[in-house]
Amino acid sequence: MEKFKTARESRISITELMLPSHSNFGGKIHGGHILNLMDQIAFACASKHSQKYCVTASVNRVDFRSPVEVGELLTLKASINYTGRTSMVVGVRVESQNITTGKKRHCNSSYFTMVAKGEDGKSVAVPGLLIHDKQGVRRFARSKFRKEAAFIRDTQFDESNFETKDYLASLFDENVTIDLK
Repeated sequence: MEKFKTARESRISITELMLPSHSNFGGKIHGGHILNLMDQIAFACASKHSQKYCVTASVNRVDFRSPVEVGELLTLKASINYTGRTSMVVGVRVESQNITTGKKRHCNSSYFTMVAKGEDGKSVAVPGLLIHDKQGVRRFARSKFRKEAAFIRDTQFDESNFETKDYLASLFDENVTIDLK
């Protein structure tokens, strides 16, 4: 296994025609179908980087920016943004293209944390990331700080540490009625 690899070495893209069978009741491409494609490309990218079978550990927020229409081409692009000891953050960008006009739209982006697994099913080390440009540094740093913020958020609201009284005032203007007995 190489000690370090560039993001370019494991970058992947796929393009697929969106069919009526991919649509929801509103006639747009079903978000679940797009998420499935995103997970597949994240797996492929992470596996290409690590040369191991990978599993999805988490998916960062996915915002659907614009709907995808039946008959459009959907292009997904994935690259490694961050490497830990056994995990990788894969950035996935989704764009749709109207075949007749050629117009492209950014539909969504997300970040998948993937973990490399050995034949025994245990997590194994992955190659580090070799960065040659400012964009790579920005992506790596963003993923590092996103990971740290998630840890803080998760521990802050852990049931064993949570104090209800500390949050009641912040919920005053929300669409909620709190009636603690």
